Amino acid sequence: MLKQGLQQKLLQKLSPQQIQVIKLLEVPVMQLEQRIKQEIEENPALEDGYDEDEQDSLNNEESDDAEESDAEKDEFSLEDYMQDDEIPSYKLKANNYSSDDDRKEIPFSIGNTFHEHLEDQISLLFLEEKKHQLATYVIGNIDEDGYLRRELEAMVDDIAFSQNVETNENELLDVLKRIQELEPAGVGARDLRECLLLQISRKNMMDQNVKLAYDILSEYFEEFTKKHYDKIIKRKNIEENDLKGAIAEVLKLNPKPGGAYSDPLNKSFQNIIPDFILENTDGELIVSLNSRNVPELRVSRTYKSMLEGFSTTKGKRTTQQKETITFVKQKIDSARWFIDAIKQRHETLLSTMNNIVSYQYEYFQDGDETKLKPMILKDIAERTGLDISTISRVANSKYIQTQFGVYPLKFFFSEAMQTDSGEEVSSREIKKILQDCIEIENKRKPLTDDKLAAILNEKGYQIARRTVAKYREQLNIPVGRLRKKI
Repeated sequence: MLKQGLQQKLLQKLSPQQIQVIKLLEVPVMQLEQRIKQEIEENPALEDGYDEDEQDSLNNEESDDAEESDAEKDEFSLEDYMQDDEIPSYKLKANNYSSDDDRKEIPFSIGNTFHEHLEDQISLLFLEEKKHQLATYVIGNIDEDGYLRRELEAMVDDIAFSQNVETNENELLDVLKRIQELEPAGVGARDLRECLLLQISRKNMMDQNVKLAYDILSEYFEEFTKKHYDKIIKRKNIEENDLKGAIAEVLKLNPKPGGAYSDPLNKSFQNIIPDFILENTDGELIVSLNSRNVPELRVSRTYKSMLEGFSTTKGKRTTQQKETITFVKQKIDSARWFIDAIKQRHETLLSTMNNIVSYQYEYFQDGDETKLKPMILKDIAERTGLDISTISRVANSKYIQTQFGVYPLKFFFSEAMQTDSGEEVSSREIKKILQDCIEIENKRKPLTDDKLAAILNEKGYQIARRTVAKYREQLNIPVGRLRKKI
């Protein structure tokens, strides 16, 4: 049965300008330049550059439409698009000089990609046409690390559908074996064990250490990865020194053979570009935005002149003229919104970072991690008057350059923990102590999480074993048995 009724709801909707500001807040400086270029390409009313004389000319400009009728003003008002604030008073590059501003980047040429490198080698094998086609398809499924992570059985159906080539699993396996002969050694492996075996099989098998390493990877790979060395020594009936020699050979192998051939423009090869620069001048901490490569923006003079021309047109306008006026107005509006969004981004980022530096003032003086105070997003939100979600967007993917290194903003946020004396300390301080304990442990008998918890308790930090495990994982430190060395 259908029913009809009235319902009142209170909804909060974001304007296009607010959405634009939110999106720009999430963009790190290394992507902001590209985002601005994209906007300039899409909006002809937006230009890069700043003309200081233009502000004066705008201030002295008199409107030609003072006596324009109310009806005409409803259509469009030139003053709405020629206000002083359309040329922002701020300079995006202000206070952004640092000692490395004059650094000259060394140009580099980009060679073949990893997959092109493999395809070039396949061409030299002079395979028959069908096998060459299959090899090219298989290479296309190899990931950037050099692994083939797809099942051959699944690829058979895909090749039939996309390439219209009938094949089978055995034929694909033969092709894969040829690919695994290519450089770099280990390419085309389907798992880590196969990758390491492909590499070590190319070494001198007359060498006892190489031969033993091959046998261990073949027969005792699981025990090896779990560092159950005692079991391997017993089952292979070898000495500890023999195992050390074999391990040394395995450590020479590359678990990601495709890594060395990856595209230099890949994220893994990019230098981190800090969003903020912190300078310490006799104890005074000065934060600036790193906007060295970010262009200054203005509304196009050409588009403003077009509106001026239309404002002097009296009488009835043609349909084409009205459409042109609407188009120009929309583009100028969009340009002004974008400029204002960049300005708000500039102010929000600086406000947030200044408050983080103020909150963690003692730490930023010398970089001593034990001086980091517990700090959560809410703390900075209360100081800035901004929403927690806004602080989160600012902190995400942003970096600051300090005199003691480049750090992600997330580094400075941590939970509060209490010591036996009731003093609040940062979880970052506890992690530092945890890391120090693991660095000096006996690697033959690494500390278990229970022992690490006991050590921290002795130092006055009442930490449970599961919390130790959580912090250890956050530090990317493996469990004790995987830290064992012989």
